[in-house]
Amino acid sequence: MIDLRLLREDTDRVRASQAARGEDPSTVDTLLLAAERRRETVGRADTLRGEQKTIGKRVSQATPAERPALMTQAKELAAAVRSAVADEAAAEAALRQAQLAVPNVIEDGVPAGGEDDYVVVKEIGDKPTFAGFTPRDHVGLGRLLGAIDTERGAKVSGARFYFLTGQGALLQLALLNMAVAQAVETGFTTVITPTLVRPEVMGGTGYLGAHATEVYRLEADDLYLVGTSEVPLAGLHMDEILDLSAGPRRYAGWSSCYRREAGSYGKDTQGIIRVHQFDKVEMFSYCDPADAREEHDRMLAWEEQMLAKVELPYRVIETAAGDLGSSAARKYDCEAWIPTQGRYRELTSTSNCTTFQARRLNIRYRDTEGRPQFAATLNGTLATTRWLVAILENHQQADGSVAVPAAVRPYLGGREVLQPQ
Repeated sequence: MIDLRLLREDTDRVRASQAARGEDPSTVDTLLLAAERRRETVGRADTLRGEQKTIGKRVSQATPAERPALMTQAKELAAAVRSAVADEAAAEAALRQAQLAVPNVIEDGVPAGGEDDYVVVKEIGDKPTFAGFTPRDHVGLGRLLGAIDTERGAKVSGARFYFLTGQGALLQLALLNMAVAQAVETGFTTVITPTLVRPEVMGGTGYLGAHATEVYRLEADDLYLVGTSEVPLAGLHMDEILDLSAGPRRYAGWSSCYRREAGSYGKDTQGIIRVHQFDKVEMFSYCDPADAREEHDRMLAWEEQMLAKVELPYRVIETAAGDLGSSAARKYDCEAWIPTQGRYRELTSTSNCTTFQARRLNIRYRDTEGRPQFAATLNGTLATTRWLVAILENHQQADGSVAVPAAVRPYLGGREVLQPQ
């Protein structure tokens, strides 16, 4: 949820954010009215409670002659208080609904527009050239290496499922273990998270709004399968006050992730680029909001450090406002070059969610004066199953083997090359 003080003091900024996202600006006015209505009902209820307390004292001190009239007045006040409290509760519920309808306020400088309006920040590395042979796609390489089996994945579970086998399974484990090792070296606490969460946690992170169709729900248990360990890591400190006096609190979550891919009919139907289940190591940070922008830059740098280790050509893009998701105020994606597609594809993203998620989940810290304040939350990808696509295609050789990047080899038993089976 956005800060109501910001809404009142800088309404034009909130409206401009909505416009940049392509969202309905009337939701801002609805929220303003809901906030004012809540303020009025709270004030009226407090006034009536005060009057009720006063009349109660007068009744206790009244003479027998005065008491009947005062008792009648007290009963009328009691009824008015009950009505005012009901109005207050209704206004509070309406305010929360209005707040949930307004996404996070974007940071200054975020490009306006939708999915195609991103800005390229930089490009790193040289795209591979394949002398004397036509490069295979990751599906063909995966089949040749005995690493990826999409046919049996579909037989067992349906479209967009797969088996990672042999060298493919080992390569993913090596990659994720390398990500965990880097995270530990940079001060993250490793967490293997639950992959089922309660509705208040899924909603608190912002995934039950426009992207609700992407989320799997287990109706019998009223639980949701997570699409990223960002969700349980955000819920980890729900309703808590954190000690951030030593700096940001950072976690690296390893989890399986599940996405319905409801809006991707006909897209990336081959291979493992767009699938229903994958594994990921995700960074998550709680910090003082004043430090959030610097923390965001650090997360992007850690993502680039991982990409350098696997020796991939990539670019960094800044996502446009309309493609941010409701929780993010700014997001950067790192996209690796995929040779057989002749384009870059997303491997990582990192988002600064400012205090948006913390307000929903009631996660606070104490400032230098000891006062509870809402924390900022940030997230960023360190490695996922999709990285196998880029590694196989960029490091393939003429005979169908794949050279293992030097930094990955220690996590793969020293293996230098993945050989066709």
